[in-house]
Amino acid sequence: METKNIMIVGVGGQGTLLTSRILGGITLKAGYDVKLSEVHGMAQRGGSVVTFVRYGDKVTEPIVEEGQADVLIAFERLEALRYAHFLKKDGVIIVNDQRIDPMTVVTGAAEYPEEIIQKLSKDYKVYSINAMEEALKLGSAKCFNIIVLGMAAKYMDFSKEDWLSVIESTVPPKTIQMNKDAFLAGYEK
Repeated sequence: METKNIMIVGVGGQGTLLTSRILGGITLKAGYDVKLSEVHGMAQRGGSVVTFVRYGDKVTEPIVEEGQADVLIAFERLEALRYAHFLKKDGVIIVNDQRIDPMTVVTGAAEYPEEIIQKLSKDYKVYSINAMEEALKLGSAKCFNIIVLGMAAKYMDFSKEDWLSVIESTVPPKTIQMNKDAFLAGYEK
């Protein structure tokens, strides 16, 4: 199998690392060679967090090059815009339609761009979801990242049952059912 390249981008505290552990777990379960690389910005202050997940028959390095990502999973609109150039021509962006102002916007040094999803849709295949709204329907804002992952899972090579199994073995025991429900909420969109 040709190597698949997945990028997960967000800001600190959005569950980027948990999502990458689930993705790494499902690729290992399927018998692929997998490499993960986490790039932390000012994560504790709401800065960018980027995770690369590469899987296939033989993966030699963990970093996804610009123009090579098959799937870009973005937990925030501006992060999708910031990293869209990593996507290959036939790749897809799965984006949580949420705005989190970076420090430059908060301090007035920059403006938050308008109509990000519409702009991205001109050049890329973009699927958006208001995952925070969906998570609140399930009773906890904390599972929004798993909703986004559920939506992205449709563009990867694994069965719904395998995803649910890996989620069960990865998340804290008291959150298993909520995370499974969250995954299905995204998967069925």
